[in-house]
Amino acid sequence: MDNTRDLFDLIGNAHPSETGAVTDDTPAPVSAEAVQGLAALSAASPAPPPPPPGEGAPDPSEPGEPPLAEYAARAYLAYAMSVVTGRAIPALADGQKPVQRRILYAMRDMGLQRSPQHVKSARVVGEVIGKWHPHGDTSVYDAMVRMAQHFTLRYPVVDGQGNFGSLDGDSAAAMRYTEANLTPISELLLAEMDEGTVDFRSNYDGTLEEPVTLPARLPFLLMNGASGIAVGMATEIPPHNLRELAQVCAELVLRPDMADDEILQSIPGPDFPGGGQIISTPGQIREAYLSGRGSIRVRARWEVEKLARGEWRIAVQQLPPGVSTAQILSEIETLSNPQAKGEGKKKALTPEQQTTKNAMLSQMDTVRDESGKAHAVRIVIEPRSRNQDPQSLMTYLLARTSLETNQSVNLTVLDLDGKAPCMPLPRILRQWVRYRVTTVRRRSQFRLDKALTRIHILEGRLRVLLDIDAVIRVIRESDDPKADLMAHFDLSEIQAEDILEIRLRQLARLAGIELEKELADKRETAAYLSALLQDESRLRALIAAEIQADAQKFGDDRRTLLEADTAITNKSIQTIAAAIADEPVTVIVSQKGWLRTRSGHGLDTATLGFKEGDALLQAFEVRSVDTLVLLDHSGRAYSIAVAQIPGGRGDGIPVSSQVDFQPGGVLACVACGAGDSLWLVAGTGGYGFLTTLENMTGRNRAGKAFLTLDAKERPLPLIRVTDLQAEAFCLSSDGRGLLFPLTEVKNLPKGKGVKLIALGTSATLQSLLVYLDDQPLPRGVRKNRVEACRGRRGGRGRPVR
Repeated sequence: MDNTRDLFDLIGNAHPSETGAVTDDTPAPVSAEAVQGLAALSAASPAPPPPPPGEGAPDPSEPGEPPLAEYAARAYLAYAMSVVTGRAIPALADGQKPVQRRILYAMRDMGLQRSPQHVKSARVVGEVIGKWHPHGDTSVYDAMVRMAQHFTLRYPVVDGQGNFGSLDGDSAAAMRYTEANLTPISELLLAEMDEGTVDFRSNYDGTLEEPVTLPARLPFLLMNGASGIAVGMATEIPPHNLRELAQVCAELVLRPDMADDEILQSIPGPDFPGGGQIISTPGQIREAYLSGRGSIRVRARWEVEKLARGEWRIAVQQLPPGVSTAQILSEIETLSNPQAKGEGKKKALTPEQQTTKNAMLSQMDTVRDESGKAHAVRIVIEPRSRNQDPQSLMTYLLARTSLETNQSVNLTVLDLDGKAPCMPLPRILRQWVRYRVTTVRRRSQFRLDKALTRIHILEGRLRVLLDIDAVIRVIRESDDPKADLMAHFDLSEIQAEDILEIRLRQLARLAGIELEKELADKRETAAYLSALLQDESRLRALIAAEIQADAQKFGDDRRTLLEADTAITNKSIQTIAAAIADEPVTVIVSQKGWLRTRSGHGLDTATLGFKEGDALLQAFEVRSVDTLVLLDHSGRAYSIAVAQIPGGRGDGIPVSSQVDFQPGGVLACVACGAGDSLWLVAGTGGYGFLTTLENMTGRNRAGKAFLTLDAKERPLPLIRVTDLQAEAFCLSSDGRGLLFPLTEVKNLPKGKGVKLIALGTSATLQSLLVYLDDQPLPRGVRKNRVEACRGRRGGRGRPVR
């Protein structure tokens, strides 16, 4: 379908019917399949059956209406191209979207560029929607507010007075309350508007003309960046530093063949309005710039403030782009006081929520927002103890909050040919330099034409200045003074028209001296401009000098620090969490599934009390940062952080409040320790394996499949392995035993394992232990009989009684 070609032309790709694939050098923002799908929709639409002959049949010579699918496809493509070119994607030439360009042009047309007086924002909005932008006033005012926000744009072009919103997301006041004017830097966009530098087109009703682009003296597209979502494509251009861009643009003007690597050396990375620290490596930034797509990691900047008596606190002073102080405070509140999940009596914190809460409360005392006039951003974080490590505390917060985020890079722009490809940054700069050279050439030609016109008029005035009396006589006595002046003094029509409109005082002798001086100046200017237009190198040298002068006038220092660092990962979080509140505890598990902890080790379990009918199942001397693992009768594993098990002398909490056993699930055995601790796992079917405790842990309350068992099998108690040189002793229900080295047992993450002992008919594996010299043996089993059972794993074993 031919109407698909318009959208392919817009994004800078060849039509699939011609090439069979997208051939643009840059990644296509719109997939060919999406557009072909619309075309296929039309092609697949069945043609309507021919009408029956007779009365009311349409004339075959008249064009019929297109099928509905084809009409819908055409209408949607027209809408898509309208959004891309007229709303969402900025122009490479001046970096502005249409609404932004119209706001600036309207404010210039109102004289705000030359006047220090601010006017009501409602007046500006009315001017824009009345003359140039036939849309709602809200969209225009929102765009103008964004153009005035210093925390949104790196170089604001609108100077707003009143409430224009805040970094925390507060909305701007109504347009009837705020006032606006143009900032000095807007001069770089508007100063050369009246010098023939850009093309104009009719406005929406054809009564006025508006500029197609603005004569930008610097690449505002990269200075302020842009963000927009169109149909099938989007753009996300980060802002950059004016001085860095000006330096590379001046070099590129003088050396058009400048290599990409040289260009990128002068632009090390984005420069965000709120500062921050870019921790991505130069290689990652370079890859994003060369491909036009990527992601840059940005981190908040902070410092440790020393207080009296060894106390300290952390002050966050710069945030990543798009992150506010209110957002950070809300995220910290969510971490330290999470909302319980579930319904009814089962509503409780998940293990992950409880662990995070304990970690936050054990290391952070208070957090508050001290932002104000003195500090645009200031978040103060006070630790729980002065003995904590500030870096560890901030690492945890960087991982859990938006203090460290990713900034997308998608350099999709409307280029000079009206297409919207995703372009590498060097290509954007080259096209802008080409646009600037064309703009300055048109400006110089306009000034030359204007100077030549003035020279022509001045030559006419000097010609008649020698005989003013004759001029007056001709004008007084002639019926057609213009024609007679042209014939009598050999003047052109323009010169004669100027003589007729000039005041007599301007033809005085004193004025003649001024005319000769002005004529000499104009001839000198015309000669300079003529030579400039004929010499390409001279023209480019002028452009480079102007760019450097603008950078000197409006440039500022970089705000965003470029310092590569490692991004915070989940492993980093675990390391920090393990370093918080790490103390010895004893975990007590009862037979009916009640959990509790006691501080320290060496607890006399005989003194423990339990509910009626309950007794001790197992006690573990571990650390508060370890994990408790439960296995049910089906071999499913459930994990609970030791830190979330309550202490004290009560009965504790039931297992059901922390995990959700499968229907019919019953607690069978437990293990507790560090994640890298080694355990021997087996079932009554005679199979087992070695594994670490980390393989048994999971995030879900519903647990995870771990030990594979047959229908009538049950898991045996989990055995901690501290020495792999030890031996495993298996005892079957029919009185046979087998002793073999632990090194013969495989280390697996989960599953059924390997055969430990060959069981007879209807026999089961009754007990399993790690055999050491001082290891207590099952009742009725003697040490000499155990030694006699030594063999290889998987054997039948020998009688032990």
